[in-house]
Amino acid sequence: MLFRNRFLFLLALAALLAFLSLSLQFLHLIPVNPVREDGLNPKSRKRIMPDLLTEPPAIDPVYEAHVYCNIPTIAERSMEGHAPHYFKLVSVHVLIRHGDRYPLYAIPKTKRPDIDCMLVPSRKPSHPQLEAFIKHMSKGSAAQMDGSLSSLPRFPSHSLCEMGELTQIGVVQHLRNGQLLREIYINKHKLLPGDWTAKQLYLETTGKSRTLQSALALLYTFLPDFDWKKINMRHQWSTIFCSGSCDCPMRNHYLEEEQRRQYSLRVKNNDLEKIYVDMAKIVGIPTRQLRASNPIDSLLCYFCHNVSFPCTKTGCIGMEHFKVIKRHQLEDERERQEKKLYFLYALLATHPLLNQTVNRLQRIAEGKKEEVFVLYSAHDVTLSPVLSALGITEARFPRFAARLVFELWQDGKRPKEHFIRILYNGADVTFQTSFCKDHYKRSSKPMCPLEKFVNFVKRDMFLIFNSTSYYDACRRRAL
Repeated sequence: MLFRNRFLFLLALAALLAFLSLSLQFLHLIPVNPVREDGLNPKSRKRIMPDLLTEPPAIDPVYEAHVYCNIPTIAERSMEGHAPHYFKLVSVHVLIRHGDRYPLYAIPKTKRPDIDCMLVPSRKPSHPQLEAFIKHMSKGSAAQMDGSLSSLPRFPSHSLCEMGELTQIGVVQHLRNGQLLREIYINKHKLLPGDWTAKQLYLETTGKSRTLQSALALLYTFLPDFDWKKINMRHQWSTIFCSGSCDCPMRNHYLEEEQRRQYSLRVKNNDLEKIYVDMAKIVGIPTRQLRASNPIDSLLCYFCHNVSFPCTKTGCIGMEHFKVIKRHQLEDERERQEKKLYFLYALLATHPLLNQTVNRLQRIAEGKKEEVFVLYSAHDVTLSPVLSALGITEARFPRFAARLVFELWQDGKRPKEHFIRILYNGADVTFQTSFCKDHYKRSSKPMCPLEKFVNFVKRDMFLIFNSTSYYDACRRRAL
């Protein structure tokens, strides 16, 4: 009798546990994702987009400002270099925004932020290789630099930063970027050998000291052995890297339309106008002059460096002023994605750079090119339209030291087949792109066929303009 009761009790307990397990799975409290034949979990990709089925969180301007500052603190997680074991990494193209900088604009009649741009290894934030970097940069006479680049300083060195100058934080941000990419691409995937040559690199930067210095900081910790004689830095005069294809009337037209949209949104924001009026009274200038000084640029420097906002005899600019202006900036970014004017501008602005990238990837896939690592050192106005053109609409505005990476992979089982992965600040955004969203649904591989990227750049970018070429699209209105 005792045995029978115990058996019935165990049977009832087993039934209860089975019911609870099914209920939890139904409610998605236990993951039940299948594992594909290549050993990768299809739901494990890191996302930068929120789940579209849930309500978007309320905008937090302070949190977003911290993200934008990108102050080096803890080790960063990244998804670069992830692929099935039988894939071979063939080439990597990296587009970076320069690191933290001093403001480009000053708020009139206020004291400039007291930021020291001298590099001091003992001052935080620092990097284990910062001292060696400083010594190495002072011996850069053997480097090959295009045009005016040769006259630019190799590292920041002013006790009071000059306008737009890279700060120590900015240098450290890219020393960390280079170290992270080295661990993945050099140590793990052996992308470059120890005896690498100049032909294996393609390096290009705009003519600003902050972009040149950011590129050098990244390269210093990335390369197996930093050798000035192998560094050939090319100068790009255009911030959108359009090289010899910059004549595009419709691109300029859509940019003007986008600027009108920005102005319209600003004048409708009563809270913003009140803040500008209040700030103008504090500093003692007309409101229109304060607006023209682009105060958010200067205020972000105070914020990122944890320096008190400026004061005058009339009062102080405070956190509430900062929050309202930053919130408007975030709302502007959201509306920009909805109105599509910026998207049209972005397609035409970025085609020359993306076309150059696609052509190089094709030649590398065909074994006709030796360049295995490409670095473009640029600005927010470079990265932002590239993200928009690719269709990565939910990506945040490029933070300081942001990086966009294109990886080219060869299928070891079918050597003629090549694939790409696209990563933004370490997050895999390949299947957020407009040209590979549908492929994601039916693919067993965690990457996008190279030909899809090629077709997008060579053909699909022009469809919205009812055109078949960049030249024609630059002279025809969108549908």
